[in-house]
Amino acid sequence: MLSLDTATGQMPAEADLIQRAAARDKAAIRLIIQIHNQRLYRLVRAITLNDADAEDVLQEAYLRAFRNLDSFHGDSSLATWLSRIAINTALMRRRAERRQKRRAPDAAAVQADIIPFPSPPTPADPERVMAQRQILNFVERAADALPDPFRLVFMARVIEGLNQAETADMLGLPEATVKTRLHRARRMIRDRVEQQIGPVMLEAFPFAGARCARLTDAVIARLDLGE
Repeated sequence: MLSLDTATGQMPAEADLIQRAAARDKAAIRLIIQIHNQRLYRLVRAITLNDADAEDVLQEAYLRAFRNLDSFHGDSSLATWLSRIAINTALMRRRAERRQKRRAPDAAAVQADIIPFPSPPTPADPERVMAQRQILNFVERAADALPDPFRLVFMARVIEGLNQAETADMLGLPEATVKTRLHRARRMIRDRVEQQIGPVMLEAFPFAGARCARLTDAVIARLDLGE
């Protein structure tokens, strides 16, 4: 269990965690990242459609959030607040890339101030991992093929398991719109995958373990919290 309280082994209350993070407590910042990394990564990747870009964007989103944590007043949950920052950061990155392509289609992309991530180590059981990865890739490609508005709703509702009200709040949409988009997204996904692999209940778009630790360390380093 993730915990800051070694005496009780219990997860601290969100308000206490936010207060500690605002005071630049490394342990609190790490725990917040670990709690929310999976959801935020999936939401960002639903916009970038690229693993490396998603990690870069998520790093920037965390920096933006922790540097402005004093602006969080609890009007929504911390998860919703972070999700909005992550989505807006991803959308801003995509708009900037599109503007750059229109101005100079052949120009090299400007390098962002991002700490590079090393490649993950080779898994111990490559055949098993490859078979699992092939299925996951198929599911991910089917989700990637959804139009943007439907992809975000699908990620929030199906992959993350948020309810209709939570998704509407996070994306700033009416609940009726969320319901309609989810229905259409499911239909599009079903049309793509049903005949090949049938119902798939796997954890797609993983972002945990070493990848989570790398991003957490990078954010902590860039916040320059000192000892």
